[in-house]
Amino acid sequence: MSSPDTSETDRLRSHLAAGQVIPAMPLALHDDRTWSERHQRALVRYYLDAGAGGLAVGVHTTQFEIRDKKHDLFETVLRSCADEIAGYRRSDDPFARIAGVCGTTEQARREVELARSLGYDAALLSLSAMRRTDDDTLLAHCRDVAEILPLIGFYLQPSIGGRTYGYRFWRDFAEIPNVVAIKIAPFNRYATLEVVRAVAESGRRDIALYTGNDDNIIHDLLTPFPWGEPSLRIVGGLLGQWAVGTRRAVRLLEEVRSGENSATDSATDSATDWAARNAALTDFNSALFDPAHDFAGCITGINEVLRRSGLLPSRKCLEPDEVLSPGQSEEIDRVLRRYPEWHDAAFIEEHLPRWLGHK
Repeated sequence: MSSPDTSETDRLRSHLAAGQVIPAMPLALHDDRTWSERHQRALVRYYLDAGAGGLAVGVHTTQFEIRDKKHDLFETVLRSCADEIAGYRRSDDPFARIAGVCGTTEQARREVELARSLGYDAALLSLSAMRRTDDDTLLAHCRDVAEILPLIGFYLQPSIGGRTYGYRFWRDFAEIPNVVAIKIAPFNRYATLEVVRAVAESGRRDIALYTGNDDNIIHDLLTPFPWGEPSLRIVGGLLGQWAVGTRRAVRLLEEVRSGENSATDSATDSATDWAARNAALTDFNSALFDPAHDFAGCITGINEVLRRSGLLPSRKCLEPDEVLSPGQSEEIDRVLRRYPEWHDAAFIEEHLPRWLGHK
Protein backbone atom coordinates (compact mmCIF):
# COMPACT_ATOMS: atom_id res chain seq x y z
CA MET A 1 0.00 0.00 0.00
CA SER A 2 1.44 3.38 -1.03
CA SER A 3 1.10 6.54 1.03
CA PRO A 4 -1.03 9.46 -0.21
CA ASP A 5 0.66 11.55 -2.91
CA THR A 6 2.41 14.51 -1.28
CA SER A 7 1.84 16.98 -4.11
CA GLU A 8 -1.88 16.12 -4.27
CA THR A 9 -2.15 16.53 -0.51
CA ASP A 10 -0.45 19.93 -0.70
CA ARG A 11 -2.96 21.05 -3.34
CA LEU A 12 -5.81 19.80 -1.17
CA ARG A 13 -4.44 21.65 1.85
CA SER A 14 -4.21 24.87 -0.15
CA HIS A 15 -7.75 24.50 -1.44
CA LEU A 16 -9.23 23.78 1.99
CA ALA A 17 -7.23 26.57 3.62
CA ALA A 18 -8.77 29.07 1.20
CA GLY A 19 -12.18 28.33 2.74
CA GLN A 20 -14.89 26.39 0.93
CA VAL A 21 -18.60 25.66 1.03
CA ILE A 22 -18.82 21.86 1.27
CA PRO A 23 -22.33 20.38 1.36
CA ALA A 24 -22.98 17.00 2.96
CA MET A 25 -24.64 14.93 0.23
CA PRO A 26 -28.23 13.75 0.83
CA LEU A 27 -29.44 10.39 -0.50
CA ALA A 28 -31.94 10.47 -3.38
CA LEU A 29 -34.74 7.95 -2.86
CA HIS A 30 -38.06 7.39 -4.59
CA ASP A 31 -41.27 6.98 -2.60
CA ASP A 32 -40.70 3.22 -2.56
CA ARG A 33 -37.20 3.81 -1.07
CA THR A 34 -35.37 2.69 -4.21
CA TRP A 35 -32.38 4.80 -5.16
CA SER A 36 -32.70 7.48 -7.87
CA GLU A 37 -29.40 7.89 -9.68
CA ARG A 38 -30.93 10.63 -11.82
CA HIS A 39 -31.73 12.80 -8.81
CA GLN A 40 -28.44 11.93 -7.11
CA ARG A 41 -26.56 13.25 -10.12
CA ALA A 42 -28.85 16.30 -10.30
CA LEU A 43 -27.85 17.16 -6.74
CA VAL A 44 -24.16 16.98 -7.67
CA ARG A 45 -24.84 19.35 -10.58
CA TYR A 46 -26.69 21.77 -8.31
CA TYR A 47 -23.83 21.90 -5.84
CA LEU A 48 -21.23 22.39 -8.56
CA ASP A 49 -23.20 25.14 -10.33
CA ALA A 50 -23.89 26.80 -6.98
CA GLY A 51 -20.14 27.21 -6.48
CA ALA A 52 -19.41 24.60 -3.81
CA GLY A 53 -15.73 23.90 -3.33
CA GLY A 54 -16.20 20.30 -2.31
CA LEU A 55 -18.72 17.59 -1.56
CA ALA A 56 -18.89 15.07 1.28
CA VAL A 57 -20.48 11.75 0.30
CA GLY A 58 -21.27 8.77 2.51
CA VAL A 59 -21.69 10.92 5.62
CA HIS A 60 -24.55 11.20 8.13
CA THR A 61 -26.71 13.20 5.69
CA THR A 62 -26.20 10.49 3.05
CA GLN A 63 -27.55 8.03 5.67
CA PHE A 64 -25.15 5.61 7.31
CA GLU A 65 -27.57 2.79 6.43
CA ILE A 66 -26.27 2.78 2.82
CA ARG A 67 -23.59 0.46 4.24
CA ASP A 68 -26.10 -2.16 5.40
CA LYS A 69 -26.11 -5.34 3.33
CA LYS A 70 -29.86 -5.10 2.77
CA HIS A 71 -29.34 -1.77 0.97
CA ASP A 72 -25.77 -2.17 -0.36
CA LEU A 73 -25.56 1.39 -1.66
CA PHE A 74 -22.26 2.65 -0.25
CA GLU A 75 -20.06 1.93 -3.26
CA THR A 76 -22.87 2.67 -5.70
CA VAL A 77 -23.51 6.17 -4.36
CA LEU A 78 -19.82 7.04 -3.93
CA ARG A 79 -19.08 5.90 -7.47
CA SER A 80 -22.04 7.74 -9.00
CA CYS A 81 -21.15 11.02 -7.28
CA ALA A 82 -17.47 10.70 -8.19
CA ASP A 83 -18.35 10.01 -11.82
CA GLU A 84 -20.69 12.99 -11.98
CA ILE A 85 -18.15 15.32 -10.39
CA ALA A 86 -15.53 14.18 -12.90
CA GLY A 87 -17.84 14.52 -15.88
CA TYR A 88 -19.70 17.72 -15.01
CA ARG A 89 -17.09 20.11 -13.67
CA ARG A 90 -14.13 21.62 -15.47
CA SER A 91 -11.10 19.47 -14.80
CA ASP A 92 -8.92 22.45 -13.88
CA ASP A 93 -11.31 23.74 -11.19
CA PRO A 94 -10.07 22.80 -7.71
CA PHE A 95 -12.58 20.68 -5.82
CA ALA A 96 -12.45 18.52 -2.68
CA ARG A 97 -14.01 15.06 -3.09
CA ILE A 98 -14.55 13.85 0.46
CA ALA A 99 -15.72 10.38 1.44
CA GLY A 100 -17.38 9.69 4.75
CA VAL A 101 -15.68 6.78 6.50
CA CYS A 102 -16.91 5.03 9.63
CA GLY A 103 -16.82 1.79 11.60
CA THR A 104 -14.06 0.00 13.43
CA THR A 105 -10.56 0.03 11.97
CA GLU A 106 -11.11 -2.96 9.68
CA GLN A 107 -14.27 -1.45 8.19
CA ALA A 108 -12.77 2.04 8.00
CA ARG A 109 -9.75 0.73 6.11
CA ARG A 110 -12.00 -1.02 3.59
CA GLU A 111 -14.06 2.11 3.08
CA VAL A 112 -11.10 4.44 2.71
CA GLU A 113 -9.38 2.08 0.28
CA LEU A 114 -12.56 2.07 -1.82
CA ALA A 115 -12.81 5.85 -1.65
CA ARG A 116 -9.23 6.20 -2.79
CA SER A 117 -9.82 3.84 -5.72
CA LEU A 118 -12.79 5.99 -6.79
CA GLY A 119 -10.73 9.16 -6.81
CA TYR A 120 -11.75 10.76 -3.52
CA ASP A 121 -9.26 13.23 -2.07
CA ALA A 122 -9.84 12.86 1.66
CA ALA A 123 -11.67 10.85 4.31
CA LEU A 124 -14.03 12.45 6.82
CA LEU A 125 -13.69 10.01 9.69
CA SER A 126 -16.64 9.37 11.98
CA LEU A 127 -15.66 7.85 15.33
CA SER A 128 -19.21 7.01 16.42
CA ALA A 129 -18.73 3.24 16.16
CA MET A 130 -15.82 3.50 18.61
CA ARG A 131 -17.19 6.18 20.93
CA ARG A 132 -16.72 3.98 24.01
CA THR A 133 -13.06 3.41 23.16
CA ASP A 134 -10.24 5.20 24.99
CA ASP A 135 -8.42 8.09 23.35
CA ASP A 136 -5.18 6.22 22.65
CA THR A 137 -7.03 3.53 20.70
CA LEU A 138 -9.00 6.14 18.79
CA LEU A 139 -5.85 8.02 17.85
CA ALA A 140 -4.22 4.81 16.62
CA HIS A 141 -7.34 4.20 14.53
CA CYS A 142 -7.06 7.71 13.04
CA ARG A 143 -3.36 7.24 12.22
CA ASP A 144 -4.18 3.97 10.46
CA VAL A 145 -6.79 5.60 8.20
CA ALA A 146 -4.53 8.59 7.53
CA GLU A 147 -1.93 6.29 5.98
CA ILE A 148 -4.34 5.70 3.08
CA LEU A 149 -5.96 9.09 2.44
CA PRO A 150 -5.60 12.59 3.87
CA LEU A 151 -7.74 12.78 6.97
CA ILE A 152 -10.45 15.21 8.07
CA GLY A 153 -11.30 14.92 11.74
CA PHE A 154 -14.91 15.05 12.84
CA TYR A 155 -16.25 16.25 16.20
CA LEU A 156 -19.87 15.02 16.06
CA GLN A 157 -22.31 16.15 18.70
CA PRO A 158 -23.15 13.45 21.29
CA SER A 159 -26.93 13.65 20.68
CA ILE A 160 -26.57 12.02 17.23
CA GLY A 161 -23.87 9.47 17.92
CA GLY A 162 -20.73 11.32 18.92
CA ARG A 163 -19.10 11.73 22.29
CA THR A 164 -17.12 14.36 24.14
CA TYR A 165 -13.48 14.72 23.09
CA GLY A 166 -11.32 16.93 25.25
CA TYR A 167 -8.45 19.28 24.54
CA ARG A 168 -5.84 16.52 24.94
CA PHE A 169 -7.46 14.35 22.25
CA TRP A 170 -7.47 17.14 19.67
CA ARG A 171 -3.97 18.25 20.63
CA ASP A 172 -2.70 14.72 19.92
CA PHE A 173 -4.90 14.41 16.82
CA ALA A 174 -3.22 17.52 15.40
CA GLU A 175 0.12 15.67 15.56
CA ILE A 176 -1.01 13.20 12.87
CA PRO A 177 0.95 14.36 9.80
CA ASN A 178 -1.69 13.59 7.18
CA VAL A 179 -4.53 15.49 8.87
CA VAL A 180 -5.68 18.23 6.49
CA ALA A 181 -8.77 19.59 8.24
CA ILE A 182 -11.19 19.19 11.15
CA LYS A 183 -14.96 19.52 10.97
CA ILE A 184 -16.06 20.97 14.30
CA ALA A 185 -19.69 20.04 15.02
CA PRO A 186 -20.25 19.49 18.75
CA PHE A 187 -22.98 22.19 18.89
CA ASN A 188 -21.21 23.42 22.03
CA ARG A 189 -19.10 26.60 22.31
CA TYR A 190 -16.82 25.22 25.01
CA ALA A 191 -16.03 22.12 22.95
CA THR A 192 -15.56 24.21 19.79
CA LEU A 193 -13.05 26.43 21.57
CA GLU A 194 -11.15 23.38 22.82
CA VAL A 195 -10.61 22.12 19.27
CA VAL A 196 -9.45 25.51 17.96
CA ARG A 197 -7.11 26.05 20.91
CA ALA A 198 -5.66 22.55 20.58
CA VAL A 199 -4.83 23.10 16.90
CA ALA A 200 -3.45 26.58 17.56
CA GLU A 201 -1.21 25.35 20.36
CA SER A 202 0.00 22.41 18.27
CA GLY A 203 1.63 24.90 15.92
CA ARG A 204 -0.08 23.27 12.91
CA ARG A 205 -1.06 26.03 10.50
CA ASP A 206 -1.74 23.58 7.70
CA ILE A 207 -4.90 22.12 9.29
CA ALA A 208 -8.00 23.89 7.96
CA LEU A 209 -10.83 24.36 10.45
CA TYR A 210 -14.40 23.92 9.19
CA THR A 211 -17.63 24.53 11.03
CA GLY A 212 -20.29 21.86 11.30
CA ASN A 213 -22.15 23.81 13.99
CA ASP A 214 -25.42 24.37 12.17
CA ASP A 215 -26.64 26.39 15.16
CA ASN A 216 -23.83 28.99 14.95
CA ILE A 217 -22.49 29.09 11.39
CA ILE A 218 -21.97 32.83 10.97
CA HIS A 219 -20.37 33.39 14.36
CA ASP A 220 -17.98 30.51 13.70
CA LEU A 221 -16.94 32.06 10.39
CA LEU A 222 -16.56 35.59 11.78
CA THR A 223 -14.57 34.82 14.92
CA PRO A 224 -10.82 35.46 15.13
CA PHE A 225 -9.98 32.98 17.88
CA PRO A 226 -7.54 34.39 20.44
CA TRP A 227 -4.67 31.93 20.04
CA GLY A 228 -1.66 32.11 17.77
CA GLU A 229 -0.35 34.89 15.60
CA PRO A 230 -2.22 35.65 13.46
CA SER A 231 -5.42 34.49 15.12
CA LEU A 232 -6.73 31.14 13.98
CA ARG A 233 -9.96 31.19 11.95
CA ILE A 234 -12.64 28.73 10.94
CA VAL A 235 -12.35 29.16 7.18
CA GLY A 236 -15.37 27.35 5.77
CA GLY A 237 -18.15 24.90 6.44
CA LEU A 238 -18.82 21.22 5.86
CA LEU A 239 -22.48 21.13 6.68
CA GLY A 240 -25.72 19.27 6.20
CA GLN A 241 -27.43 22.67 6.26
CA TRP A 242 -25.38 23.75 3.22
CA ALA A 243 -26.98 20.91 1.27
CA VAL A 244 -29.84 23.43 1.11
CA GLY A 245 -29.33 26.99 -0.09
CA THR A 246 -25.83 26.19 -1.33
CA ARG A 247 -25.54 29.15 -3.70
CA ARG A 248 -26.56 31.48 -0.89
CA ALA A 249 -23.99 29.84 1.37
CA VAL A 250 -21.27 30.57 -1.20
CA ARG A 251 -22.26 34.22 -1.22
CA LEU A 252 -22.31 34.30 2.58
CA LEU A 253 -18.78 32.95 2.78
CA GLU A 254 -17.63 35.52 0.21
CA GLU A 255 -19.15 38.29 2.35
CA VAL A 256 -17.40 37.02 5.45
CA ARG A 257 -14.08 36.90 3.60
CA SER A 258 -14.40 40.38 2.23
CA GLY A 259 -15.54 41.86 5.52
CA GLU A 260 -18.15 43.87 3.66
CA ASN A 261 -21.60 44.58 5.05
CA SER A 262 -24.21 46.10 2.81
CA ALA A 263 -26.38 47.39 5.65
CA THR A 264 -24.09 50.00 7.17
CA ASP A 265 -20.53 51.22 7.49
CA SER A 266 -20.74 51.48 11.28
CA ALA A 267 -18.68 48.83 13.08
CA THR A 268 -21.26 48.58 15.86
CA ASP A 269 -24.18 48.27 13.48
CA SER A 270 -22.20 45.80 11.40
CA ALA A 271 -21.68 43.55 14.40
CA THR A 272 -25.38 43.87 15.25
CA ASP A 273 -26.38 43.04 11.68
CA TRP A 274 -24.18 39.94 11.58
CA ALA A 275 -25.62 38.79 14.92
CA ALA A 276 -29.15 39.23 13.58
CA ARG A 277 -28.29 37.26 10.45
CA ASN A 278 -26.79 34.49 12.57
CA ALA A 279 -30.03 34.32 14.58
CA ALA A 280 -32.09 34.21 11.38
CA LEU A 281 -29.98 31.44 9.85
CA THR A 282 -30.12 29.43 13.07
CA ASP A 283 -33.91 29.82 13.17
CA PHE A 284 -34.05 28.63 9.55
CA ASN A 285 -31.90 25.62 10.45
CA SER A 286 -34.03 24.76 13.47
CA ALA A 287 -36.87 23.70 11.20
CA LEU A 288 -34.60 21.47 9.13
CA PHE A 289 -32.61 19.94 11.98
CA ASP A 290 -35.44 19.44 14.44
CA PRO A 291 -33.73 20.23 17.78
CA ALA A 292 -37.21 20.33 19.31
CA HIS A 293 -37.24 16.54 19.00
CA ASP A 294 -33.55 15.88 19.68
CA PHE A 295 -32.72 16.07 15.95
CA ALA A 296 -34.89 13.07 15.08
CA GLY A 297 -35.96 14.73 11.82
CA CYS A 298 -32.61 16.21 10.83
CA ILE A 299 -32.10 14.15 7.66
CA THR A 300 -35.76 14.13 6.67
CA GLY A 301 -35.96 17.90 7.12
CA ILE A 302 -33.17 18.50 4.60
CA ASN A 303 -34.77 16.00 2.23
CA GLU A 304 -38.13 17.72 2.50
CA VAL A 305 -36.79 21.09 1.45
CA LEU A 306 -34.99 19.52 -1.51
CA ARG A 307 -38.13 17.55 -2.40
CA ARG A 308 -40.20 20.72 -2.50
CA SER A 309 -37.70 22.26 -4.91
CA GLY A 310 -37.76 19.19 -7.19
CA LEU A 311 -34.18 18.11 -6.53
CA LEU A 312 -35.29 14.96 -4.68
CA PRO A 313 -38.17 12.69 -5.69
CA SER A 314 -39.22 12.17 -2.06
CA ARG A 315 -38.18 12.90 1.51
CA LYS A 316 -37.96 9.19 2.32
CA CYS A 317 -35.09 7.65 4.27
CA LEU A 318 -33.90 4.06 4.08
CA GLU A 319 -35.25 3.38 7.55
CA PRO A 320 -39.07 3.67 7.57
CA ASP A 321 -39.15 5.16 11.08
CA GLU A 322 -37.09 8.17 9.99
CA VAL A 323 -39.84 10.67 9.21
CA LEU A 324 -40.64 14.31 9.84
CA SER A 325 -41.37 15.00 13.49
CA PRO A 326 -44.78 16.29 14.60
CA GLY A 327 -45.08 19.92 13.54
CA GLN A 328 -41.82 19.88 11.53
CA SER A 329 -43.53 20.30 8.16
CA GLU A 330 -45.29 23.40 9.46
CA GLU A 331 -42.01 24.75 10.79
CA ILE A 332 -40.43 24.23 7.35
CA ASP A 333 -43.38 26.12 5.82
CA ARG A 334 -42.72 28.98 8.24
CA VAL A 335 -38.99 29.36 7.64
CA LEU A 336 -39.23 29.03 3.86
CA ARG A 337 -41.72 31.91 3.86
CA ARG A 338 -39.84 33.96 6.42
CA TYR A 339 -36.29 33.53 5.08
CA PRO A 340 -36.24 33.37 1.28
CA GLU A 341 -32.65 34.65 1.47
CA TRP A 342 -31.45 31.34 2.92
CA HIS A 343 -32.62 29.03 0.14
CA ASP A 344 -32.16 28.92 -3.63
CA ALA A 345 -35.72 28.65 -4.93
CA ALA A 346 -35.32 30.84 -8.05
CA PHE A 347 -31.87 29.47 -8.91
CA ILE A 348 -33.10 25.88 -8.67
CA GLU A 349 -36.26 26.56 -10.67
CA GLU A 350 -34.20 28.09 -13.48
CA HIS A 351 -31.72 25.22 -13.79
CA LEU A 352 -33.61 22.14 -12.57
CA PRO A 353 -34.60 20.80 -16.02
CA ARG A 354 -30.96 20.82 -17.12
CA TRP A 355 -29.75 19.20 -13.89
CA LEU A 356 -32.34 16.46 -14.25
CA GLY A 357 -31.23 15.82 -17.82
CA HIS A 358 -34.12 17.46 -19.64
CA LYS A 359 -33.45 19.76 -22.57
